[in-house]
Amino acid sequence: MGQLFYGNASESIEIPDRLLAHIKVLAATKLRRSESFTLTWKHPAGEASGRSTIWLQPSIPLRFVFDSAESEKLDSALLTEMAKSASSSAGLVVDLEHTAPAAVTSVAAPVRATRTLAAAA
Repeated sequence: MGQLFYGNASESIEIPDRLLAHIKVLAATKLRRSESFTLTWKHPAGEASGRSTIWLQPSIPLRFVFDSAESEKLDSALLTEMAKSASSSAGLVVDLEHTAPAAVTSVAAPVRATRTLAAAA
């Protein structure tokens, strides 16, 4: 399980390594272009129910920590779908409960990506 450190918070957001690798590439690409976006997720089992959203913009520090020392293989179709979602008014919505499948939901109707991270491995 990877960790995303947002801003100056000492607490991290736990995200499966494969999903975090995709979020890292997406964030780096969008923030390099000065494109801000939101990232939303439902709280995983064992935490208080609800969901959280963070605003990602170039001036807010981000740190990505991966459990594995090896780089994850990225799914370009999933990255494209994530980029479309991140550019929408709803922002990027991910599902932290699924460690291997695509964890992006669409703006118009919540739908899982047709390609999975597991299939891309």
